Amino acid sequence: MTGPRLQHTSMLIPPGAQESVRAFYGGVLGLEEKQPPHSLAHLNLVWFAAGEGEMELHFLPDPNPPDGTDQRHICLVVDDLEDYRRRLTEAGATITSAVPTCPLRLIYWTRPLPMSNPE
Repeated sequence: MTGPRLQHTSMLIPPGAQESVRAFYGGVLGLEEKQPPHSLAHLNLVWFAAGEGEMELHFLPDPNPPDGTDQRHICLVVDDLEDYRRRLTEAGATITSAVPTCPLRLIYWTRPLPMSNPE
């Protein structure tokens, strides 16, 4: 390894939102779900592979998740941006902006996941 690299990132979700996370990140975005280590099963995490190597997204239930004004986000690189724009729109996401950022083209959306506890 030549220097530090990102291995995973964790996002907070409301307790009980795991199936919504699976449907969105696995179903809509097409990420592959991974089994968390057995030693972490009690946390009810949802893990996805995100790219080559060991890159992962972890979703951790928390009774005090960020509210809808939180600016934390995940940026994914995709081959066909218009295909993902369509997927997001069909899933109920609202595209909030499209930014041509050299050398990347980015779209931002509000996620269609519940931001409050679904209970």
